[in-house]
Amino acid sequence: MAVDPRNRTSVALRVLRVGFGVLTACALGTILFAGLDTEGFSVVNYFSYFTVLSNVMTVVVMGVGGLLDPTGRSWQLFRGAVTLYMVITGIIYAVLLSNIDVGVAADWTNEVVHRIMPVVILLDWVLVPAKTRITESQSLIWLTFPLVYGAYSLIRGPIVDWYPYPFLDPRAQGYPAMIIGVLVLTVAFVLMALAVNAVGRLGGRWRHGADASAAV
Repeated sequence: MAVDPRNRTSVALRVLRVGFGVLTACALGTILFAGLDTEGFSVVNYFSYFTVLSNVMTVVVMGVGGLLDPTGRSWQLFRGAVTLYMVITGIIYAVLLSNIDVGVAADWTNEVVHRIMPVVILLDWVLVPAKTRITESQSLIWLTFPLVYGAYSLIRGPIVDWYPYPFLDPRAQGYPAMIIGVLVLTVAFVLMALAVNAVGRLGGRWRHGADASAAV
């Protein structure tokens, strides 16, 4: 079945997607290779950061979206999920982590993974919205990965005596304070998931309205 040209992403935006995907990959690679030259660096710990995992998925979204531009429901759900994870990354960094050492290799890599790409992927989600409607319940399924990630971090932490983020570390704050903090974050993540879906819908209405006007 032929794809309606109006449902295709412009070549310019697709080129930008690939460019930002390459930029993100370069930032992640720079942080990794700089870490390999540091005593005590752990590759497993590196890939145990939510920021790193979210940015790896962003490379996939930008690369596949730029080169292939899929339009299926499963792909749009994945796009929305990764957009949420990057929004979480940007907000958590700005609110909780901006004043502490997060172990990045250089200022530019920090800017890319924590500030630039969360904005870029959110703009991509709004400017090129999902072609199919995503319900609120479907957007809440996006939270599966953060919940699994949190469980993984809390189970692995005591085993290796390392936690990726201070708010997940019960050693200094104690378990009651940590649990309260995690519950607050969970509520915040639910609201973020609904908000990401909502702005995507607004983008869809704006684009479809523009397409209708052009057709007339």
